[in-house]
Amino acid sequence: MAADKSVKKVVLAYSGGLDTSIILKWLQEEYQAEVITFTADLGQGEELAPAREKALLLGIKPENIFIEDVREEFVADYVFPMFRANTVYEGQYLLGTSIARPLIAKKQIEIARKMGADAVSHGSTGKGNDQVRYEVAYYALEPDIHIIAPWREWDFKSREAMIEYAEKNQIPIAKDKRGESPFSVDANLLHSSSEGKVLEDPSVEAPEFVYMRTISPEDAPDKPTVFTIDFEKGDPVAIDGQTLSPAALLTRLNELGHDNGVGRLDLVENRYVGMKSRGVYETPGGTILLAAHRGIESITLDRGSMHLKDELMPRYAELIYNGFWFSPEREMLQAAIDHSQVPVTGQVTVKLYKGNVTIIGRTSPYSLYDQELVTFEEGKVAYDQRDATGFIKLNALRLRGLAKRDRKIK
Repeated sequence: MAADKSVKKVVLAYSGGLDTSIILKWLQEEYQAEVITFTADLGQGEELAPAREKALLLGIKPENIFIEDVREEFVADYVFPMFRANTVYEGQYLLGTSIARPLIAKKQIEIARKMGADAVSHGSTGKGNDQVRYEVAYYALEPDIHIIAPWREWDFKSREAMIEYAEKNQIPIAKDKRGESPFSVDANLLHSSSEGKVLEDPSVEAPEFVYMRTISPEDAPDKPTVFTIDFEKGDPVAIDGQTLSPAALLTRLNELGHDNGVGRLDLVENRYVGMKSRGVYETPGGTILLAAHRGIESITLDRGSMHLKDELMPRYAELIYNGFWFSPEREMLQAAIDHSQVPVTGQVTVKLYKGNVTIIGRTSPYSLYDQELVTFEEGKVAYDQRDATGFIKLNALRLRGLAKRDRKIK
């Protein structure tokens, strides 16, 4: 595909790694465009100063380098709203990669407007989901933006060809990047995702060196860890009575999960682009948060609300996985979910033990749990056990009629 020479300025989602550094240089050469870099601190655990230094080395003007700590915004405005819905994709995946993409895309568009850029670019390959997530978000926020997806345009056929290009253009190459990486990693404050190479055969157990956010459950302490999480309107606000910011709270849950081997997932998932993919995910804090949130909901939501949420959740999860965070249908679902969370306030007691998360206590000022009503002993007059006879007969009326008819058919 020939480069569109009308592009004058492009905002690149830039990690500072080898691939996005090659993309940066390629954009300069292929499009003859002024490149603006955006690097987001999402809690990936890497020092971001080298990204600035590398961008400067590659000729980016200081005023065109944007590095922003978005950890609090990421957790408060993206992760927590998602967890209010108890969101899980295909029964297991907590969407750690998916939920980060709309925030990065939003920041790129904001910078493009501020700097008068006419294009945005990302480093996602043409086989994965992230290209869809980024680009759908770009278009939702800026309908006429020009998008450059280098992996779908350039002529590099191998990793060796990319390394040669980097050497030719004096792009620094770390020693561990000269050979084939054993697997690729994406990380943020919610999770780490590992895919490719040693993980491509789904019949082979992932080697222990893949895991970086958790110790092995077998190596976790023999004594359980017990603590409390306080919730207000569906969001966690404190651990063991200590009020924490959203990012600080998730960080603390990650530490607790790490130390107890919580949050490992070996998954074969269905990508939006149509293929199956095997990945190893680690979501220690998110795994704890999901269990705790369902625990506080169990005493504060009525049956109808809980069951409706569970029916809506797969659709909500699919929208996030497929990249439709900024769609009206996701916002509609969010409004319903957030409305349900008004009474979801209280405290849960959590026990972690060798990879397991167990909720062992729940209290709330808005609890619907009535011990007198549910007791096997003589309880409140409000419930007369004899009333169940009519209730059961009315519910079985349709089935009794069907059974009589079916006897005639036989």
